[in-house]
Parts: sequence; structure tokens; C-alpha cells
Amino acid sequence: MREGSLDAPVRFPLGWQEPWFWDEAALEKEMERVFDICHGCRRCFNLCDSFPRLFDLIDNGPTGELDGVPKEKYAEVEEACTLCDMCFMTKCPYVPPHEWALDFPHLMLRHRAVQARKNGIGFVEGELADTDKAGRLGTFVAPLMNWATDERNKPLRRSIEKFTGIHHGARLPKQASETFERMAARDTAVLNEAAPAHGKRKAVLYATCFVNFHATDIGAATRAVLAKNGVETEVLHPACCGMPKLELGDIDAVAAAAKKVSDELLPWVEKGYDIVALTPSCALMLKFEWPLVLPKDPAITKLSQATFDLSEYVVDIAKKQGLAEGLQPVEGGISMHLACHARAQNMGPKAAEMLRLIPKTRVAVIERCSGHGGIWGARTENFDIAVKVGKPAAQAALKNDTAHVASECPLAADHLMQVMEMEAGVTKPKPFRADHPIEIFARAYGWTKE
Repeated sequence: MREGSLDAPVRFPLGWQEPWFWDEAALEKEMERVFDICHGCRRCFNLCDSFPRLFDLIDNGPTGELDGVPKEKYAEVEEACTLCDMCFMTKCPYVPPHEWALDFPHLMLRHRAVQARKNGIGFVEGELADTDKAGRLGTFVAPLMNWATDERNKPLRRSIEKFTGIHHGARLPKQASETFERMAARDTAVLNEAAPAHGKRKAVLYATCFVNFHATDIGAATRAVLAKNGVETEVLHPACCGMPKLELGDIDAVAAAAKKVSDELLPWVEKGYDIVALTPSCALMLKFEWPLVLPKDPAITKLSQATFDLSEYVVDIAKKQGLAEGLQPVEGGISMHLACHARAQNMGPKAAEMLRLIPKTRVAVIERCSGHGGIWGARTENFDIAVKVGKPAAQAALKNDTAHVASECPLAADHLMQVMEMEAGVTKPKPFRADHPIEIFARAYGWTKE
């Protein structure tokens, strides 16, 4: 038996369509096995709150070992997991191909799925995870929604908290009054025919629910960068990738989303288009999670192989065809926060690589979790924990003292800004600004948003 491993991690299909996956006794036994290994290792103590919870339960128990922890307490460990995958990707020495074959995030997902099937998913939780419905409705009342959800609107936010369980102090994304998909249909991108990649690349931008309904500037900046580099683009948003439903353990809904989206995107792949996901969580779903949910579906496999993360795509163009001229230095430097779901794609720090293509620009990398974890960090019971987990990243950004702070994950970026404000003792509204790296890259090309 080897003591740990440095081999590249290997992931197995979820097995959610097999009877053993839903067997509660087998699940409890597997959690006991994994938790005991984690207790003996403790390498993940500083990643998220799942592991401190587990270790406190053990250390404060009557035996000081896992056998002193009541089985009903195991759920407390799962509740703190954000499915960021960092323990699997960066810390655990016992992931497959090691014979102990630990996959802590997918074990927590299995527990969540079993509980969801057994007890159901609450109405409010289900509605919050239906991001497409909320986004479409929100476009009609965007100014009102943005006023109501602003964290400075304390009385209304406290009322909203009572109904939704979303912490009154958590910064929430702004609602766009027009979808990115509609904006792209209206505005024609003029291609730079002198660019090295012109005529060699064309891409479908999978808008993602977040960019489509909230962060449309990310989409506009992406189109500007790719047009500058001669890349023809189409914009589509068939449906959400299912990540919010995955976080609830609703694997059936994830599989349905995978089939719906792949049915609309795959014909473009067959016409020679690359698929570019505009947020790292969605890229992770298309490239890695969907093939583990539906491992025998050839359409899902083909789509995953044609999908790029946004920063990965720009770097790929730079390496294979070369970038168009015209990038200008970014004054004051950039603190680049690497989002967990970008790191989980095991592709290297592509956002930092992309920004370093900008001449004479300092790029300082932050490899700590922002603490947000999708909707997890906005929940009332988790917000203070999300702030605690995000403090090291915020402190690193403040120490870097750069003019710009960027994150590939828009939710992580907003949360990081909020924690930076807390750490700096700022009381006035929004002294810090978070960018997606593609926005900074586009501005280095001279792009300005309308």
C-alpha cells in the first residue's frame, strides 16, 4: 500500500442510476470510511468549513476518534460543502488512482442527493435554483429588483431574508434589463480580418444564466475580444447548465439540463464551432460534471471535448494562431483571483496566463477561495462562514495593492469585494470594483462598454 499519491486525480461516474447509490446504509458506511481517513490526514483543514466541522466533532467527542461521533452529525459536515472540488483537485493524496479512492465532494453530493430524494427539496430552495425563470422575470422589473436586493436597503432585505433564507447583508448580483442573448442578436460584431485567427476559428458563446441575465458586460467584452481577433461568434442560451440544481442534489434535473443544452449546442460543434462557456462553473459542468452524470451518452462526451473555458479559449488562440496587435498596458497592476471552479478544470491558471499577454502589466495571483460557493455563501446560516473563508483571499488582494481586482467567477468577485471592504474598514458604498479578466483584457484592446 502506498502512503499517498502524486498521480493525476481520476474521477469515476457518479453511479446515480445504480441502486447502490441510493442505499442509505451503504452511504453511511462510505462516509464513515472516508471521514476516518480524513481524520487521520487533516491536510484539508484550511480549505472550507466542512473539515473543521468534522475534526471538531471528532476532537470534542468522548473518544477523540470517529466512533465517538453520532451518525446523525455527519449531515453537518455535508452542509458546509460548497462542491468547490479543491480538496479533490489540490489537497487529497488519496484520490483515485490511489486504492483508497476518496472523492469527498462527490460523496457529499451523494448524501445531498439521497436526502433530496428522501425528504424533497424545499419550495424556496427550488425556486432560487431555477435561475432561468428568475432571470427572465427579472429583466422586466430590473430597476425595482436591483433596488429591492441592494444590501444597503436594510429593512426590505431583512424582510426578504425571512422568506428566502438569504442573508440580509450578502451582496447579490444585479439584474440586467436586457439579456445578453438579445443584445448580441441586435449588435453585429465586426471582425478584424487582419487578425491571425481570422477564418480559422469560430465559436458559440454559451451565455450561461449568470451572464445572460446579470453580467452582460462579460459577454460584450468577450465578443469584442474575439471580434478583434477575427473570431466569428454566435450567442446561445438554451438553458442553465444545472449547477444550482447539482448543489441541491437534484441530479435528475442536471441530467435533463445536460440533454437540453447539448441538443442545441452539438449541431454547432458538427458545423465546426468551438463552444465557449462564459463562466467557470458552467464550463466545469459541460467539460467534467455532465460526462460523469451521463457517462454513456456520446453527445455529452462530444460536447465536453469541444468546450472551452473563456480564458482557456483566448490563451488557446494566442498559442495556436497568435493574437491581434493593439494590447496596451494596464496601469496599476491586477490581482487575479483564480476561481475554484476554474482550478477544478485542471487546465492551469488560464486567466492569469491571459492577462500576462498584456504587455508591461503586473499580474499577482490569488489562489485562495473567496468563500462564496454559489448561493451557499449567501444563505443566512452560511454568510458569516463565507466571510471567514474569504478573508485570506481578501487580505491578499489588499496586500497586493493593485489598481484592479479580477475573478473569473462573478459571484466570487462580488463577495471578494465585500470582504475586502470589511477588512479595509470601508463604510461608504462600493469603493472597490471587481472585474472579470476578459473585461480588463477587452479594455486593454480599447473596448469601452456602451
